[in-house]
Amino acid sequence: MHDKTVTQLAAALAGGELSSRELTYHYLQRIERLDGKLNSFITVTAEQALKAADAADQARAKGNAGLLTGVPLALKDIFCTEGVKTSCGSKMLDTFIAPYNATVVEKLNAAGTVSLGKTNMDEFAMGSSNESSFYGPVKNPWDLSAVPGGSSGGSAAAVAAGLVPAAMGTDTGGSIRQPAAFCGITGLKPTYGRVSRYGIIAYASSLDQAGPMARTAEDCAHLLNHIAGHDLRDSTSLARGVPDYLETLDAPLSGLKIGLPKEYFGDGLDADVAAAVREAVRVYESLGATVREVSLPHTHYAIPAYYVIAPAEASSNLARYDGVRFGHRCENPLDLTDLYKRSRDEGFGDEVKRRILIGTHTLSEGFFDAYYKKAQQVRRLIRQDFLDAFEEVDVLMGPASPSPAFDLGAKKDPVSMYLQDIYTISVNLAGIPGISVPAGFVGNRPVGLQILGTHFAEAQLLNVAHKFQQATDWHRQRPAFAKENA
Repeated sequence: MHDKTVTQLAAALAGGELSSRELTYHYLQRIERLDGKLNSFITVTAEQALKAADAADQARAKGNAGLLTGVPLALKDIFCTEGVKTSCGSKMLDTFIAPYNATVVEKLNAAGTVSLGKTNMDEFAMGSSNESSFYGPVKNPWDLSAVPGGSSGGSAAAVAAGLVPAAMGTDTGGSIRQPAAFCGITGLKPTYGRVSRYGIIAYASSLDQAGPMARTAEDCAHLLNHIAGHDLRDSTSLARGVPDYLETLDAPLSGLKIGLPKEYFGDGLDADVAAAVREAVRVYESLGATVREVSLPHTHYAIPAYYVIAPAEASSNLARYDGVRFGHRCENPLDLTDLYKRSRDEGFGDEVKRRILIGTHTLSEGFFDAYYKKAQQVRRLIRQDFLDAFEEVDVLMGPASPSPAFDLGAKKDPVSMYLQDIYTISVNLAGIPGISVPAGFVGNRPVGLQILGTHFAEAQLLNVAHKFQQATDWHRQRPAFAKENA
């Protein structure tokens, strides 16, 4: 059962081949048996999952089932989930039980899906390797000595290992696409504002966006159909109609114009990753697409601009964790100042502290114009680069990461870790959608092809990704870990 996609499982449930309870129990057993080696889950909600599965079976028996009714999935531990610990991978929220559901969780519940639990992540979504979690690092099922990527590494590893058929992630600078690439699955970051951020614990509010992670683009289309849409509780949610993302999934690619940004194929890109990406592009040419080189001239400013803007927003967002209202509280504080200092010092990890300090500095008097304002001006130039490119081509393609998954503990220097996001960060700064799909291997570690589109082009990206997956079998490959533990 765990080798099937969301689409296949939905069909099996609809055809009466199995019940949601059987399916849910199967995945829960796999999590219990195997996740000790991966550490992909922070919380497993077995009792709630089985109750939800029974409710899904009852709804199906009454003829009230939807397409995803009874399908299990997991939630990154950044989505508030009523009555369930929502930790954001941090000691600061280790005891926090969310009193309400995020909009994404509400919509998935309404669709009849079954949540198996909350997946591990970099603390407050700050990281590219899932090593900054208070609950320990997640391991990549393709190679247990490698990272799964971050910050949605738990979601990616769980899907790749067959512990769950799909999971929800969030993407602030590549945190869906990079772990999807490292773990050999499909991950979609929608246009900013396409999916509500209500109930998602904030890192950088102008960059965060939720999206699906699954084995195929078709699975992601199913999930996006249910989570996309306007939400009055999120002021950044856009009041724009949501198409049926399955409707154009099989449209032919004849005449598709693909752009290859020359800045994505320069120094720093692993030669084997570049070869895999170019081979993937040749597949598209065989499907009728045309390819040309384009330029995104401000790409090299993306990382410095991002690491001014994101920490500045994080500094503001994380100021609420003061040990007074909720979250970690130090013992026996001497006074209010001591309470603030020790609660935050004990509750936050090193990477979160580093970004709070950077952000507070860039927002301080005398530095705001020099850093934060200038970074926002650069952001506008980066956005314009993409808009100019999409005047010439339909989609852009390139690597999701400059290398395949690196070893656990290999990136001890924060700057070397930040550079892992060179091809993904500018997408968040521009607010456009992007998807990563499996496109090969370097040794036994997967390579991801990143496909980018203009604002609200999710349907086109899913179509382009789906046609590639019909022509290749990279997305059907399974790690030895999953095969050995079938």
